[in-house]
Amino acid sequence: MSNAIELINVWKNYANNLPVLKGVSLSVPVGAFISIRGRSGAGKTTLLRLIGLLDRPSNGEIILLGTETSKISDGEASKIRLKHIGFIFQSFNLIPSLTVLENIELPMALLGVKKEARRKRSIELLERFHMEMLANRFPTELSGGEQQRIAILRATVNNPDIILADEPTSNLDEENSRLVYELLSEINRESLAAIIVTEVSLEEKLPTSEDYLLKDGILYKLNI
Repeated sequence: MSNAIELINVWKNYANNLPVLKGVSLSVPVGAFISIRGRSGAGKTTLLRLIGLLDRPSNGEIILLGTETSKISDGEASKIRLKHIGFIFQSFNLIPSLTVLENIELPMALLGVKKEARRKRSIELLERFHMEMLANRFPTELSGGEQQRIAILRATVNNPDIILADEPTSNLDEENSRLVYELLSEINRESLAAIIVTEVSLEEKLPTSEDYLLKDGILYKLNI
């Protein structure tokens, strides 16, 4: 398998049959860490939702880890998401009633991993990235940067093959953005592929191996 993700002529139409994505094709090699830049409303989140099997394309093919996904059932799509895809959301999506440790454990609980194993894996992740002091805090007791880094650990706790990050630094200052990118870069070394979508300007350098621009529903490869 040379590509972890492959999109072939993907279209997505919404209201009034207007296309949001217009024939997007993209190959993400194993080990790649790519960015997709674009203005708000350009269709970046739509594209990420399609890759993450949270939505279906109107036309075209999406191949993940060698599996063509257009004809799989919703149940099969859910299994692929849980086992193979880690999502990182702009708004963190941490559960406020759970501690940091419990939030990180949650994806493993959904997979049926026993409590002792869940706890051990979560603590190891926190210690590896020097955040063990946050284990018993609740999300409301964390800064924005801390919340996002915990959300990244939660997204990666099941050792997913694919990491998808939707505007992971949009609510963070420069220092916390740097820490988030460092964490994503480190985690990407253990996954097959990582994609971030962002409104970051073309002039700003990101720690990615490939960069794209999504504009008017069309995806362009950048040389920056």
